[in-house]
Amino acid sequence: MSAHRKPLLRPLRGIAAALLAITLAFTPVSGHAQFSLGGSEEALGAQEHPKIVAQYGGEYRDAKVQDFVRRIGLRLVQAAGATDQNWTFTVLDSDVVNAFALPGGFVYITRGLLALPKDEAEVAGVMAHEIGHVLARHSRQRMNRGAITSLLAAGLGAVLGSPEIAQALNLGGTALLAKYSRDQELESDRIGAELLSKAGYDPFAMATFLQTMLRYSQYEGLRKGKEAEDGYDFFATHPPTGDRVERAAELARRFPQGGARPADTYAAAVNGMIYGDSPDNGFVRGQEFIHPKMGFRFTVPRGFSLLNGADQVVAQGPGGVMMSFDAGPSQGVRDPAAYVTQVWGRQARLQGVRAITVNGLPAATAVTQGETEQGRVDVRLVAIRDGDAMYRFTFLSPPGALNRYDQAFEQTAASFRRLASGEAGRLQPRRIRVETVRPGQEVESFISRMPGEPYAEELFRIINDVPPGTPLQPGWTVKVIG
Repeated sequence: MSAHRKPLLRPLRGIAAALLAITLAFTPVSGHAQFSLGGSEEALGAQEHPKIVAQYGGEYRDAKVQDFVRRIGLRLVQAAGATDQNWTFTVLDSDVVNAFALPGGFVYITRGLLALPKDEAEVAGVMAHEIGHVLARHSRQRMNRGAITSLLAAGLGAVLGSPEIAQALNLGGTALLAKYSRDQELESDRIGAELLSKAGYDPFAMATFLQTMLRYSQYEGLRKGKEAEDGYDFFATHPPTGDRVERAAELARRFPQGGARPADTYAAAVNGMIYGDSPDNGFVRGQEFIHPKMGFRFTVPRGFSLLNGADQVVAQGPGGVMMSFDAGPSQGVRDPAAYVTQVWGRQARLQGVRAITVNGLPAATAVTQGETEQGRVDVRLVAIRDGDAMYRFTFLSPPGALNRYDQAFEQTAASFRRLASGEAGRLQPRRIRVETVRPGQEVESFISRMPGEPYAEELFRIINDVPPGTPLQPGWTVKVIG
């Protein structure tokens, strides 16, 4: 949750967006790129740009990183002969691994994704794919003016009769941005490989980075305690990953070989970059969410996976149970019970409205029911007032299962508290440190400095493209998270 502006009532990132946010589909296709853009596309992109930036926690405020990405983008655009367009390249302050584009030349990459490549060419491969979508007008083909906003707002289409509650149940708006057709993805891959080659990069960078993405998705599955049979699949909306790697390599062979793979420029750019959650948006630490700047923390039960958005925190639990947490102004209604009935849930059929106290703060709770595209859900609402702000928990369970999960819901809400004096200062973000391997250094000497990182060796080997069992060599440059 962002601390840079007054908290908003709309949620801006959801569970599906976080779990299915990898928008890269590196597979080849024959066809012709359309290297032309219309003014209406520029206007649409400009209109939606600030909303996208806000959704992903704002721009990452590091000029070194932003300049690195912008330089790559302009190099690719020049290779495409599309320099008559005002392109915008933005690094988003989000740990979600994602890259995407809007019509009119607006291209985005998250710092979460920037932590994974091994060199500049792999970053360029990601951006070339997204530039390909813009050049081929794929975004324009699948949406008309204002459609992006409606997708972000609609999510899974929760209908509770209350727009505020429906917004709180947005579980996938940004994921819809990834749903190009297979043919569009194929065309964008072909354009991207061509741009890499024309810009002087190694076109195989697309295939090597996709292989890293495959390994990273497996690591994420381990970290979240999920198995493949549980349906945890980063690539559910794209062709099988093995096929994509193979096709990307096949496509690369069609272009001249020997392109550049600059590693030093990449290492210099990401050295010191935040990894994971940022202080501006709060930290997920195991089962806890802690916001040092806004000064609060709460805990979700074991078995729930916490995901942090710009203005909303969401969690997914067992049995189809979900929750969201956000904040907003009290709109002049200081009594939490009155806020629940008159503001937040004014059009919902509320039951069991009652005033409560949460760690000395006035609060209120109620239950209701609603409809999503997955069917009916039971909902518990909890509003907690702290000064002029209302902090809000929305808990969802399958129909008829609220009694089964209600104790966990109420325990989560009851765990909300202000940070004690000195707590915020002790919370610091993790950062990427770039180091050179010295003679005799082994993987263990680096991962010992990553004690809070689950499956640290797997992560270290993935972000440094060191296969399992492969020893480090003196002189190698590696990234360490600490």
